[in-house]
Amino acid sequence: MSLAHCSIQVELREVLLNEKPSAMLAASAKGSVPVLVLQDATILDESLDIMRWAINRSYPGVNDPRNWLIVDEPVLADRLININDTAFKKALDGYKYGRLGNEKSPKEYRTDAELFLGQLEALLEQNSFLLGDNMSLADVAIFPFIRQFAGVDQSWFYKTDYRNLQQWLTVFLQSELFTQTMLKHDVWQEKTMF
Repeated sequence: MSLAHCSIQVELREVLLNEKPSAMLAASAKGSVPVLVLQDATILDESLDIMRWAINRSYPGVNDPRNWLIVDEPVLADRLININDTAFKKALDGYKYGRLGNEKSPKEYRTDAELFLGQLEALLEQNSFLLGDNMSLADVAIFPFIRQFAGVDQSWFYKTDYRNLQQWLTVFLQSELFTQTMLKHDVWQEKTMF
């Protein structure tokens, strides 16, 4: 979404993670997506790094309203993203996958996740987005995880009192920015030399 927001042209290579192409593994031994290979051969293989690179490259001006990094609360933005990427992600995985051997049930993980949802709901009671009335990096970084969470049990999620969070999620799901980035692509095939 950040690359689209910043109008950065990329060669998209859709991959199957159970059939990781050697070119992807050569670029990033992590073996996970995303991986962005820049023209100078710099490798960015963390979503947040890619997002920050794109925004800094495209909107370096502090007065540019399209610069998602410019918010009144940069410490809060970093804190929210950190909670999302650690405690909430762990709770989401437990709720979503309910793997054997977990110390908690999926519903207990859901309860853990709700601590973060409550924080987001409180922020959205004050603003249209998490950190104000304009979309920020924090919104875009957190949105995919809330989307996953809501998708585990949509019936339950939309019956909760997280009305502002539901509206926030709907705004993203119906946005052109999201729909244009979710277009399906053919799986990229490595060219073999004979």
